[in-house]
Amino acid sequence: MNDIIRRIEDILDTTIIHHQLVGGGCIAKTQVIKTEGGDQFFLKSGFSNTMFRNEANGLRELSKANCIRIPKVIAVDEDFLLLENIETGIRSGNFFTEFGQAFAHLHQYTSSGFGFYEDNYIGATPQVNLSSLTESNNWPEFYFNKRLKFQFLLAEKNGFSDAGFRRLFSGIERQIYQILDGSEEPPTLLHGDLWGGNYIVDNQNKAVLIDPAVYYGHREADLAMTKLFGGFGPQFYQSYQQTFPLKEGYEYRQNIYLLYHVLNHLNLFGSSYKSQSEQLMRYYQ
Repeated sequence: MNDIIRRIEDILDTTIIHHQLVGGGCIAKTQVIKTEGGDQFFLKSGFSNTMFRNEANGLRELSKANCIRIPKVIAVDEDFLLLENIETGIRSGNFFTEFGQAFAHLHQYTSSGFGFYEDNYIGATPQVNLSSLTESNNWPEFYFNKRLKFQFLLAEKNGFSDAGFRRLFSGIERQIYQILDGSEEPPTLLHGDLWGGNYIVDNQNKAVLIDPAVYYGHREADLAMTKLFGGFGPQFYQSYQQTFPLKEGYEYRQNIYLLYHVLNHLNLFGSSYKSQSEQLMRYYQ
C-alpha cells in the first residue's frame, strides 16, 4: 500500500496526508485519501490484474452518454484505481423519478455491435465481450454464447451441474431465439451490473453509477438486473417507461436476463443459488 500511495503522490504531484478505509466493496479494498491541499479521492486496491483498468474503461464509456453522473477516473494501474470522491447525500423526493429518466437516456446511447472492445468482469467473474462478427450482429447468439453458456460451463467446471440442470439448460438453448423474439433493438450502452449496491446518491440527490460491467446489449438486460434484489422504487420504472418505452413482452423476457446473474452468483457463492437458477430455466420449458 505504501508503494501505491507513493505512486499516487507522484501522479498528483502532492503529498497524501490521510487515508481512511471505507466500507461498501466486497471485492476491492476501498479508502478515501486526502492530500495536503485538502482534495479528497476514492482509492480502490487489492488486486493486480486487469480488473481496475477494465473498470476505468467502463466508467469512461458510461460517461460518454453524458446523461448521468459517473465518477471521474483520476488514475489507474494494474493494482489500483483512483477516482473522484463523491460526497454522498440522502435519497429523497423525486430521486427515483429522475434516476429512471436518466437511465433511459443512458440506454439511448448506441453502438454498431453487441459486446465491447475488451473483456471485463461481472463481480469477480470474467465477462467475455469480444465476439465473432455473427455474434456482434445477433443478440440471441451473443447473449446465449457469451453470457448464459459461459456461466453454464463454469457451473459445470465448479461441480454445480447435474443431469437435471443440463436438461433445463438444453431447453434454454433450443428456445433462445423464441424467448427473445420481438425484442430486437440496436446495441445500447449498459451498466451491466446495476443493483442497489452499485449506485450512490450524491449531495444533490442525483444518482451516481459505480462498479460497472459495461458492454453494449439489450437494455432489458440492465433493467432485469435492477430487480434481482428487490428492485428500485416504482417511480424509477414508471419514469423509465415514460421516457423510453420498452417493447411488448419485456416482462416475459425478464427471467432470461436474471438467469445470467443468478448463474454468476451460483459460480461465485455456491449451491444456494442452484434452485433459483433451475426455477428461472424452468420458466421457459
